[in-house]
Amino acid sequence: MSEGESESARTVLIAGAANLLIAVAKLVAGLVSGSSAMLAEAAHSVGDTINQAFLLTALRRSQRPADPKHPFGYGKARYFWALLAAVCIFVLGAGFAAYEGIGALLHPRETGSPVISFAVLGVAFLVEGVSFVRAIWQLRSDAVAADASVVDHLRSEAEPALRAVVFEDGAALLGLLLAAAGIALDELTGTQVWDACVSLAIAALLVAVAFGLGRQNAGFLVGKAVPAQMQRGIVDLIGDVDGVDGVIELLTMRLGPDEVLVAARVALTDDYSPDELEAAADEVERRVREQFPEVRHLFLDPTPGDPVSSSCILDPGEPLV
Repeated sequence: MSEGESESARTVLIAGAANLLIAVAKLVAGLVSGSSAMLAEAAHSVGDTINQAFLLTALRRSQRPADPKHPFGYGKARYFWALLAAVCIFVLGAGFAAYEGIGALLHPRETGSPVISFAVLGVAFLVEGVSFVRAIWQLRSDAVAADASVVDHLRSEAEPALRAVVFEDGAALLGLLLAAAGIALDELTGTQVWDACVSLAIAALLVAVAFGLGRQNAGFLVGKAVPAQMQRGIVDLIGDVDGVDGVIELLTMRLGPDEVLVAARVALTDDYSPDELEAAADEVERRVREQFPEVRHLFLDPTPGDPVSSSCILDPGEPLV
């Protein structure tokens, strides 16, 4: 396991331990106070705890070496388990929160003293805050290493487990604020409507998080290309090698957070001997792997230069999608 993966594993473990302790505290507070918002938050934390188990499984299974049945390795297992984590958020967290909210609206119940609930929410906010800050710190460090902004890195290239922790902890902090607001409004107005409405708001929040995470991981599972900036860098590196007139077509696919497959159709110089062309291919591979270590698989399709192929060569200034 690489240093970055070890950091992700530690981040997930910290988040999982925090969520487990918080889930128990929220459940006790919810049962004692009768607050549907607290019970919804307890379900939220239980769902997050199960998610951490999924994410740790993803980190472990993705480390399996390539074999004849999976020649490109198991890197995409991370996206599969992260997708399951998103489904878990939707089913357990959002489902139970919506159930509690609707039940509280249809059948209002008396609530007890809010003191315990506020105390648990305060401690939970501190614990979740520590986990969230650690995740943001790692995300920022990874973004700097990838020469990208934090937001762009989170949207595209971030480790799936880290991305899930950032989204989950951010949603947890917002959910805690919503729960506190609902309980406070109930106390001020003397009704149980706000507590129930907050449960529904927490359900909507979890649906949004689940959809966002699910959509991102599904994109990687079906074969997402690397960012245009990296594609342009690969095209430029290949085109600068002696014996290569240019790149006609470039195909890329991310196999994992640190694994990329590249296939390129290149136009070759006509007057090069087979030995010289082989040397050029070796130089292409050396340069690409040196500049982009995450490129684990590089396939070149050499095409002798001719007027037709030359007209199809990618221009250095042409944007890649």
